[in-house]
Amino acid sequence: MAASAGMFRVVIPARYASTRFPGKAVAELLGRPMIQHVYERAVASYAAEVIIATDDARVADAAAEFDAPVTMTSDTHESGTDRVAEVATQHGWQAEDIVVNLQGDAPTIPPSSVGLVAELLNNHPAADMATLCVPINGLAEYQSPHVVKVVMDREGRALYFSRSPIPASGHGGERKPEQVWRHLGIYAYRVGALQRLSATPACYLESCEKLEQLRALWLGMEIRVAVATEKHGPDVDTPEDLAAAAAYLTAGRDDG
Repeated sequence: MAASAGMFRVVIPARYASTRFPGKAVAELLGRPMIQHVYERAVASYAAEVIIATDDARVADAAAEFDAPVTMTSDTHESGTDRVAEVATQHGWQAEDIVVNLQGDAPTIPPSSVGLVAELLNNHPAADMATLCVPINGLAEYQSPHVVKVVMDREGRALYFSRSPIPASGHGGERKPEQVWRHLGIYAYRVGALQRLSATPACYLESCEKLEQLRALWLGMEIRVAVATEKHGPDVDTPEDLAAAAAYLTAGRDDG
């Protein structure tokens, strides 16, 4: 997204350890480590700077092979958000600077979505964060606890995120309402909000839903939400997901 050129940075938090798929950041995907796919898509978003943040030399060594900048971070972080916050501190970024947290397991993300979420935050000076969503079309997806749903107000400010079917239809979720949205796990932050979020312990809502963005709402932060303009392929949490991502890219359903 050319209009966003130079106004934001991207940090890609990438661990080597993973409960379901150890080493997934450097797993081979169509002849390249997965983290390289993510990095190249971030670069194609016209970000001013793209940094891979990791606590493991194996990820750093893989990134060095394709000349990606790396910042080494603590191995005690509980989330990618905390890792991105440390990068912002190490580099001395200012409170109003915009940084996009792009997870290292998103090798099919369209570069346009990275630019879109940054521009959304840039266009709303009162907002602390921005994120994206896509329509939910099927009942199974609407009911699945693995699909995070988001509800917004009429101006596009997030009201709530949940693994439950929201908004509920007839208090039961047996029918899908006409308009429901799946949350996509990409965020743009103002650095000041990012640091505040990282410094705050998990709240009750976050602990119940296992959704970190609820901490931001609990703190009174404004989160802007926009609908992604391009199709998102599968993220990678398991070896089976890696095969699905390879099939998605090979099928030519994406420009990567």
